[in-house]
Amino acid sequence: MSDDVKNQRPVWREEFSVDAPEDAYVLRRQFTKFLVLTSAGMACGNGWIWLRSLTADARPAYPEVAIARASEIAAGAVRTFSYPRAQDPCILFRRSTGVLAAFSQKCTHLSCAVYYSAERDRLECPCHDGFFAPDSGRVLQGPPPRPLPRIRIEQRGDDIFAVGVEEGAEP
Repeated sequence: MSDDVKNQRPVWREEFSVDAPEDAYVLRRQFTKFLVLTSAGMACGNGWIWLRSLTADARPAYPEVAIARASEIAAGAVRTFSYPRAQDPCILFRRSTGVLAAFSQKCTHLSCAVYYSAERDRLECPCHDGFFAPDSGRVLQGPPPRPLPRIRIEQRGDDIFAVGVEEGAEP
């Protein structure tokens, strides 16, 4: 081998420097290549998200589930159920006015279990003293950032059905 071949650096050393003094410097070409590849990757990701949003349903389809019988729920009584999935706890209650209401039982602050206080006519989260209105689920007091999701219910005869979820419902 001649001295010229021995002194010539391999191509991989030009692209990926391993010498300590050269590690402190980034070549313009390397920096530009990094920016172009990163930008292209982000553009592809945003394009994918945009295409998925075009094909997604505007509103998810919720199942219709029988959750209770109206005659079994007296004023101030509470019934828990799961909706729309088995891991989504919800609470159904009858207010002293006779009106039935249903909400997600997970507090919007830290997902603690919310319960209905018939004496105070409000939904309460015992973890951080968060209170919600029993008619709309809006925050009355405490750290919860959003209203409770309301479970849409329909009464047919004596049967009560959960038919949907309204996120951040206001009256």
